[in-house]
Amino acid sequence: MPTRPRIAIIGGGNVGASCAVWAATRELGDVVVVDIPQAEGLVKGKMLDLAEASPVDRFDAAVTGTTDYADIAGADVVVITAGLPRKPGMSRDDLIKTNVEIVVSVSRNVAQHAPDAVVIVVSNPLDAMVYSAWKTTGFPTHRIVGQAGCLDVARYKTFIAMETGFSVEDINALLLGGHGDDMVPLPRFTNVSGIPVTQFISPDRLDQIVERAKKGGGEIVELMGTSAYYAPAAGVTQMVEAIVRDKKRILPCAGYCDGQYGIDGLFVGVPCVLGAGGVEKVVEIDLDDSEQALLTASAAHVRELVGIVRGMYPDLA
Repeated sequence: MPTRPRIAIIGGGNVGASCAVWAATRELGDVVVVDIPQAEGLVKGKMLDLAEASPVDRFDAAVTGTTDYADIAGADVVVITAGLPRKPGMSRDDLIKTNVEIVVSVSRNVAQHAPDAVVIVVSNPLDAMVYSAWKTTGFPTHRIVGQAGCLDVARYKTFIAMETGFSVEDINALLLGGHGDDMVPLPRFTNVSGIPVTQFISPDRLDQIVERAKKGGGEIVELMGTSAYYAPAAGVTQMVEAIVRDKKRILPCAGYCDGQYGIDGLFVGVPCVLGAGGVEKVVEIDLDDSEQALLTASAAHVRELVGIVRGMYPDLA
């Protein structure tokens, strides 16, 4: 009898718990959420609460909360959400010193207990944290990927749907580069059911929408006093589904570039084919000079963040 896929989520906060809800209710597999010992009662309680919703929402999935990394053994996918949330006035770069320590610790446990998993990193600053997880686990690059573009594109599509009044299902878009402020918009790849978006939105207004998408995380922080979680979790779940169901979806993710787009040795937002093998291919599209310049600048900032990580942890160099 075939077993269900196993999905491990590290961090039982808002993002991790929301991921667990969507992964379980969509029956993507059995879910285990790991949190720190100080939060043992909270994570066990949240997951028991979710399990008790299964008869109502009619989903079959084993849902477990734990503080023991041994419980992630056999995981097909591990989602790392652990880290300090962003606070008002903080840039993503401000988070690096605290979160790299957390991600390194988590990644060591993942490598020990789930050595065959595909790892999706959500912790911020995203691009540097993906690099840290890769170096710490020693996993091949196709089994390490960051959730960034799926969130950024979702925000961009949302704002276009708000502007045009059309269904979000008909908005198609693509973004490249680093997460947040370093995002590289590609308006010429944006359409509504195949119709160029510029037929509905003026270039100036589209620029404003792009800027709002870039600052989308900061907008949420200013309103709520903490980081977003529903949309980030939805972006993660989209990636998890593509992997456990081997869907071969082309999604914008922080994937490893080995010469693509002129970028070497960095995890940067690019179109990735996600399937059972993780990142099965980085899709290289033809960029014009201005788009390539923006992507190169974005990659340069990612390299700066990676340099900070290397300075803090020489073993990750």
